[in-house]
Amino acid sequence: MNILFVSSEVFPFAKTGGLADVLGALPEALAKRGHTCSVILPFYKSVKKGGFSPEHFKSEKDFELYLLKKGNVNVYFVKKDEYYDRDQLYGTPQGDYPDNASRFGFFAKAVISAIPHITGVDILHCNDWQSALIPLYIKLFHKEKPEFRNIKTVFTIHNMAYQGLFGREAMDILGLPGELFIPDSLEFYGKINFMKAGIIYSDAVTTVSEGYSREILTPEFGCGLDGLLKTREKDLHGIVNGVDYSIWDPAIDKLIKANYDKKDLSGKVECKKDLTGQLGIKYDKIRPLIGMVTRLAEQKGLDIVAQSMGNLLKMGVDFALLGSGDEKYNNIFKNLSVKHKGHVGVYIGFNNALAHKIEAGADMFLMPSRYEPCGLNQLYSLKYATIPIVRAVGGLDDTVENFDPSVNKGNGFKFKEASSKEMLGAVKSAVAVFKDRKSWDALLRNSLACDYSWDSSAGKYEKLYADLQ
Repeated sequence: MNILFVSSEVFPFAKTGGLADVLGALPEALAKRGHTCSVILPFYKSVKKGGFSPEHFKSEKDFELYLLKKGNVNVYFVKKDEYYDRDQLYGTPQGDYPDNASRFGFFAKAVISAIPHITGVDILHCNDWQSALIPLYIKLFHKEKPEFRNIKTVFTIHNMAYQGLFGREAMDILGLPGELFIPDSLEFYGKINFMKAGIIYSDAVTTVSEGYSREILTPEFGCGLDGLLKTREKDLHGIVNGVDYSIWDPAIDKLIKANYDKKDLSGKVECKKDLTGQLGIKYDKIRPLIGMVTRLAEQKGLDIVAQSMGNLLKMGVDFALLGSGDEKYNNIFKNLSVKHKGHVGVYIGFNNALAHKIEAGADMFLMPSRYEPCGLNQLYSLKYATIPIVRAVGGLDDTVENFDPSVNKGNGFKFKEASSKEMLGAVKSAVAVFKDRKSWDALLRNSLACDYSWDSSAGKYEKLYADLQ
């Protein structure tokens, strides 16, 4: 099959979260299975800053199309500096860019203009709200054109909470007929909802874990679209994300202080020393170090972590955090690192090398998310023998099994409620096992035996695509 992936971010060219990692890895995994795979994204400032030099491919009326070969995948870039040559992808810490409806409406139209130059596309796989208008535009304006007649569309929801909501006036900007501004189509509490377009007009809808595909059919996790999703339940599929082990593997990771594997974990000690030194934490081999790499947002349970910090430190743990996001949390965690100097280390911003160092140097990895469609860091952590402590939601619940020291089964620790009490209980259990060397070694072995490579997930996407043909 010839598969074209559309995304607002793709690793290593532009990244704010797990969406980029998925789009950096899944097309390559499918290409290795014999398919022709391409990806298209905006030509952001980060592409140039990253040292990438795509070559000019085509000139269109309102934009330029650039092309770069990455492994077995063709990566196309939509160049329109007025929209994409900015320091951030979606906005600043103060808020989203006010013209995001225009930016990503234009991106959707540009992708459609590019498709005739990417010959023979069978599957058009769109991701999240930024590309959700594409299936609608095709059905409205292009379905009878030869190059679109046989294309099947797939829409993946990576996070229900970000739906692309804009004022009614965006309908005119986007060139959409007013009769679509109704609850059965694009209208959502007086606004246009980009994600609704993807859900309604795609041939299939997927989410990034089986657990999340069930959760979003409920009011608690459906973010107002659970009723709509139920109408597409037969076309809704949950496929857990995989890990690109060519990037996330402590045996070959060039970004960490010392390499290690399941046969010899001694390098992990050097990684912990390196990480604590970098973040100003006193190295102590008998104090477990808890790591977090996260977007600083309410969804991630940062309020629970902040209010629990004193109790965490009383348990005898140290804490390392890398992330950026809401200004409120940026400031809270900066202040915590000053208040608990030597025990709490915080880096506000994006730092890929430090993300790898935290995965390798921490003893445990904390993810107290209010909801988590899939989560990738718990999967990275399992590979790095960094034990995940997670809230039992979405993909976290699917991939982490509570450790039972009486039978040495399980690969991490889970808690149910998004509360300080429950989270601290799970950390307490983890610390108790950490102090029992025999149980901890068994837990590390279980962690390292987990395999979440992309090949298995790619096979499930392959079957889904084939069933649509």
